[in-house]
Amino acid sequence: MPEIDPLRRIPFLYHFTDRRNLPLIRDMGGLFPLAELEEAHVEIPAPGSDEGSRLVDRRRNLHRYVHLCFKNNHPMEYVARQDGRIGDTIFLQVHASVIHWDGVLFCPAMANTNNITFHTMDEARGMIDYKVLYTRTNWSDPQVQQRLQAAEKYEILVPRAIPLELIRNLPNG
Repeated sequence: MPEIDPLRRIPFLYHFTDRRNLPLIRDMGGLFPLAELEEAHVEIPAPGSDEGSRLVDRRRNLHRYVHLCFKNNHPMEYVARQDGRIGDTIFLQVHASVIHWDGVLFCPAMANTNNITFHTMDEARGMIDYKVLYTRTNWSDPQVQQRLQAAEKYEILVPRAIPLELIRNLPNG
């Protein structure tokens, strides 16, 4: 029996944003890399990143990607909410087919972390902790908690816009 591609275990990915950004996402027709928004002089109503983070992203060319995560929880969302940059957060569900697009990268921690490495999705197949992400387990086990905290920092970097058709839960209002 042929082995099932472990990437197929990923039901969808998430992009967190403030609900104030939803009209812009709808008007633009999807999620766009920051670089494209800046080149078009589009002002984001409630940016999740601060200027320091955007500077680091520009220096590393990470602003040329849409950043996604694996859970509807991410440390950067927490920081953005605590700092008051975003308030009413929504985690948009993005169809997992984007992981098969050319140029998509996997980051085993937050992408703006110093000395972090980026990997192709082929390389990521063996690096993603699918068990802690997608299996019921003993959540009270400290080792499981540690693995989950690490997995919640994973990022998928998509080098182009993600159209509305691939966003599952974009509210109409």
